[in-house]
Amino acid sequence: MTIKEIKVPNIGDVSDVEVIEISVSPGDRVKKEDSLVTLESEKASMEIPSSDEGTVEEVKVKLGDKVSEGSVIITLRTEEETSVSTEPSKTNEPIPPEKSEIKSPVASSTKQSKEVSVTIPDIGDAKDAEVIEILVEPGQHVNKEESLITLEGEKATMEIPSPFAGQIKTITLKMGDKVSKGDAILTLVISEEYPSTLSAELPSAPVREPSVPKVENASTKSSVTPVLATPSTSNESTHASPSVRRLAREFGIDLSRLKGTGPKQRIMKEDLQKYVKGVLSEGDSRGSGLQIPKMPEIDFSKYGETECIPLNKIKKLTGINVHRSWVTIPHVTQFGQADITDLEEFRKSQKEETEKQGVKLTPLVFIMKAVILSLKEFPHFNASLDSKGENLILKKYYNLGIAVDTPNGLVVPVVKDVDKKSTLELAQELAEISQKARSKGLSPAEMSGSCFTISSLGGIGGTGFTPIINAPDVAILGVSKASMTAIYQDEAFNPRLMLPLSLSYDHRVIDGADGARFIVYLAKYLSDIRTLLL
Repeated sequence: MTIKEIKVPNIGDVSDVEVIEISVSPGDRVKKEDSLVTLESEKASMEIPSSDEGTVEEVKVKLGDKVSEGSVIITLRTEEETSVSTEPSKTNEPIPPEKSEIKSPVASSTKQSKEVSVTIPDIGDAKDAEVIEILVEPGQHVNKEESLITLEGEKATMEIPSPFAGQIKTITLKMGDKVSKGDAILTLVISEEYPSTLSAELPSAPVREPSVPKVENASTKSSVTPVLATPSTSNESTHASPSVRRLAREFGIDLSRLKGTGPKQRIMKEDLQKYVKGVLSEGDSRGSGLQIPKMPEIDFSKYGETECIPLNKIKKLTGINVHRSWVTIPHVTQFGQADITDLEEFRKSQKEETEKQGVKLTPLVFIMKAVILSLKEFPHFNASLDSKGENLILKKYYNLGIAVDTPNGLVVPVVKDVDKKSTLELAQELAEISQKARSKGLSPAEMSGSCFTISSLGGIGGTGFTPIINAPDVAILGVSKASMTAIYQDEAFNPRLMLPLSLSYDHRVIDGADGARFIVYLAKYLSDIRTLLL
């Protein structure tokens, strides 16, 4: 047997690094490369592994210590190969043949049960530590070093492991109890093997004393012997026990992203499992790296009278879609204005004639025509990213989604092949789909397949807004209420009817310069009615 000192290896240029976690305790069996302590510098944290295999004799550091290269972490008791025949060889007596040993009845043994009371070990300066987690229950079988409870002091959190393997009979304490050194945790039933007959022919050999005191009389009732457990501590800022931290490291999870459901918002194992299941169920989705914290539940009734109205299906679905688009698509909104003075004069001049044909000619029809011309000029606006975000799919067709406000919520019917239809045909179709939307008559096919979306609030008011992209489109046009504005042109101020435009686009696909060019081209088409009629 050899005692070796395990020291801090070369950790680069850093010195006086803080010990933030101790992963072993005296008596622990460690293998080569097992983590012993965790150190934290200004730039990073690192685990220090064991350079040998053996049993921890003594831990030389404590939480909060500052260490550098060469500082002793632990002393390790290693076992070396020794000769087995030292004792018998000292005598002149011949060694009995192996066969005679085999005939001796040495294999017979009996098992006896014993109850031991596991108590709180020396936990340093911490007194009245609170029990914040009980990890076992009566009847459960535990292995040696398996965690039993978690305590929380003023400076650190520690798990108390079992000193033996056995079955839990009773648990003495409960959640929230204040405990100190020597307080009982639970009663553990352990089993031991005792030889029933020994061979007189065999030479006596040294036997290591068991760690649990022997029962003096096996026929009498077994007594409960107090046994101290050994704590494992952690003082990292996140509110979680060491076992939860170990699991988090195995899964590569940042605990700061989790919200704990335990006492004092402690992160429990169940919280970690729920988080992992949630991530797995979401799958691999580009842009889903944002971890949005949930809104806290608030009791608004304490401030006054309230009424709870459930959202209908349309509002729920719309909420899910716009939220997904907002958190997964990097939005940029470009604002502009279009002079529609001439366009509006032409529309009004045709109003009486179109109404005779049963068609209402609205400004939106002309905006749709202008959008198609702009999409042809800038084809990457008429596109979608693939599911992996690695390819741009250019579309050779022109379908426009038109946002329609209904009493039940926002819906977006799609007008297909806009480039192939006349102004009057578009006006007629717009009236039909708007009626269907308000009467819940739209089919799923009539709300899918868009290339670009228009959201018009011109009939209500406002001077500008930031519309949310209707994924998988890469852009959306917001239209506000037109107003007469004094515009300086031809060395004079003239009243012109100006239409506010808001273009939101996916910055992964569209650069800012192209966004500005698109809205300039769109304004040019709307300002000159002749280009729309060609």
